[in-house]
Amino acid sequence: MTVKLYVEGGGNQNKSLQTECRRGFSEFIKKAGMEGRMPRIVACGGRQEAYKNFRNAHETDRQLAIPVLLVDSEGPVTAERAWHHVRDRPGDRWECPDGVTEDQIHLMVQVMEAWFFADKSTLGAYFGHRFQETALSERRDLENVPKSDIFTQLSNATRQTAKGQYSKGKHSFEILSRIDPGKVRDASSHAERFLETLDRLTSHPYR
Repeated sequence: MTVKLYVEGGGNQNKSLQTECRRGFSEFIKKAGMEGRMPRIVACGGRQEAYKNFRNAHETDRQLAIPVLLVDSEGPVTAERAWHHVRDRPGDRWECPDGVTEDQIHLMVQVMEAWFFADKSTLGAYFGHRFQETALSERRDLENVPKSDIFTQLSNATRQTAKGQYSKGKHSFEILSRIDPGKVRDASSHAERFLETLDRLTSHPYR
């Protein structure tokens, strides 16, 4: 049985960006050791669309594929279980559908771009000359760096580069395709949980 990964990202109604989103996550996951047994990646745009698509897949497609949801936490994780975090978070209030397990939801904490801070050498190589690595946080607890700080620091580090100031649509998925998943796993317990679970599900699906 295949695994379908429903990802927050790619923009609503933007097919080109959705293609880049799928490619970025595909390369990242492949480098994490899952080449040959890759999940099917569905770029959903906004987080509400991601949850809606995941829920619909669980209701209509679960005999053929295992749906897995991947979204930003948008802030500090407020509960031990990811389903409790999105249930309690204002703006989400998502209920865990009947029959869904904790293996089927994962959080990018607090936002996907925090993963980039785990591999600053690749980030610097991508932006090239005049990239200011010193503008990026030296904190080892990347999951506790506020979302707003992540974007501010990326903007400050890249504003003088030839590629221009960091843009989520323009740069994000290309960078994702290049960074080292091993470094991300070391820096983020939620990323480690995501990749470990995905590795297990694609090796030994439980349905």
